[in-house]
Amino acid sequence: MSWPVIILVMLAFFALNMRLYLAILVSVLVYFVFFQTIPHEIAIQRFISSTQNTSLLAIPFFILLGSLLAYSGIAERVVALAQLLVGRIRGGLALTNIMVSTLMGGLSASNLADSAMLARMMVPEMEKNGYNKAFSSAVTAAGSLITPIIPPGIALIIYSLMAEVSVGRMFMAGVVPGLVCAAFMLVTAYLVSVKRGYKPSHTRRPTTNETVRTVIGAWPAIFLVGIVIGGVRLGIFTPTEAGAAAVGIVIVIGMFIYRTMNLKHVISALVETGKSTASVMLVIMASSALAWVFSMEQAGPAFAEYITSLTDNKLVFILSLNLCLLFFGMLIEGTAILIVLVPLLMPTIKAFGIDPYHFGIIMVLNLSIGTLTPPVGTVMLVVSNITKTSVADFTREALPFYGALLAVLALIIMVPAISIGLVY
Repeated sequence: MSWPVIILVMLAFFALNMRLYLAILVSVLVYFVFFQTIPHEIAIQRFISSTQNTSLLAIPFFILLGSLLAYSGIAERVVALAQLLVGRIRGGLALTNIMVSTLMGGLSASNLADSAMLARMMVPEMEKNGYNKAFSSAVTAAGSLITPIIPPGIALIIYSLMAEVSVGRMFMAGVVPGLVCAAFMLVTAYLVSVKRGYKPSHTRRPTTNETVRTVIGAWPAIFLVGIVIGGVRLGIFTPTEAGAAAVGIVIVIGMFIYRTMNLKHVISALVETGKSTASVMLVIMASSALAWVFSMEQAGPAFAEYITSLTDNKLVFILSLNLCLLFFGMLIEGTAILIVLVPLLMPTIKAFGIDPYHFGIIMVLNLSIGTLTPPVGTVMLVVSNITKTSVADFTREALPFYGALLAVLALIIMVPAISIGLVY
């Protein structure tokens, strides 16, 4: 029963602000040095062996896709499309902000990238039109939480690897919950806008020619979403192949159709992707070694036996777990929680008969909410830093969105079909 000690050591390193992969790797080495007689070379082998998983190729492709979008000119055209759809409604710019996250979320794959891009693009424009800066920041951050849920969110890929489930099916599980989340965000932003008297971003009905031009201008984004989601759902592509195809299409569009991208931009995107992929891969490699330690120690079955001894009610278990995830999400980076808890929880999930894809969406949404909450919510800190908004002001303005996200979480828990309707 040395695995609880390993977890405590790891949490201590997290508290000391050690890099995530280093904290996990050092904890694994502590296990091999103090609790095992197995040769230390095995630890290094377990660290490296996870790189043989071909599903991991999806990660650099989707990170590269998100980087290329910033240079391709597609993002600006998506904003124009979102304005066309919701700009004439009260609070049009706030609704546009969320709509852009919904349309781009399935492409950028990262809520941090999404929130950083929109904080620079949308918040200054909202301020010019009379919106409170803290509210604009909260809308931007809350809307970006759609990104981890709608495929191809990186969190969905990491959960799939940790839970040993299909990445493609996990993508399908995120489609409807992501759209439901977007709908709740839009309604919340609209109600706040009505209460504060925020006006539509434009009052004139667009002409037929303007509508056609805007829709045609945004066709690459719509096409890319179809490639990623439709291709995976119909079995035409694996998630990795869908990412590679999408990257190729964005390069062709950016360089030869829109002509906003050149070779220098592609090289910059590749450099950014290399750095981001290295960071993600180091975490996955360390977590693979940790999962092996949990397997050696039979930690999952032991944890499942303990939980089932406390309650045999599935709903009580899920609600209790959600409270814990929401609490830990406020303190610890979400990827770390996924890596530590998923291997531990899967035997318990199976014992209660909970669908792993349904549970994956619950867990990812929980941890996404954590990125929006103080004291260490990563999305909150990124957006607040870019827009120069205090955490206190941000948190106050984000309260309605916390309520909406918790309502979505409750709905997904109570209605599993929302998550698994497209999976099977």
